[in-house]
Amino acid sequence: MRPLLKLLCLVATTTLLHASDPQVILAADDARITAMKTGDKAALEAIFSDALHYAHSNGIVDTKASFIDILANKKTRYLVYEPDTRTVTFPTADIALMSGKTNVKAVSEKGEMQSTLTYLAVWRQEQGSWKFLAWQSGRLPPPEVK
Repeated sequence: MRPLLKLLCLVATTTLLHASDPQVILAADDARITAMKTGDKAALEAIFSDALHYAHSNGIVDTKASFIDILANKKTRYLVYEPDTRTVTFPTADIALMSGKTNVKAVSEKGEMQSTLTYLAVWRQEQGSWKFLAWQSGRLPPPEVK
């Protein structure tokens, strides 16, 4: 391989490695969780992608507008939102997949929900920043008592 081509490959690989930093996604996810718990409309607007597809564990799907309305107007309040595990992978330089488990306690007009969720979250780099693009979760059964 020619020296210039080797150098270009090295620079491209190094750039992709720095762009694909799991810590950046974890920090963005921490900001998302805080904004969801507080109902901070401006923060949610900044974090959520305009194309947000948020599929709740009960099967209801929200868009960016509908989910911000629910959170900002306190129709649903997350009292507890504690990630148990979070694994981040980068199938491409501008897409991050996060999977894991989280403990959630929320209150809405339908009552209180407390459970452990398993999920897949998708983050996408849009105009130079990571945006929360999609969420799909399912409730895990409670641990068996022996």
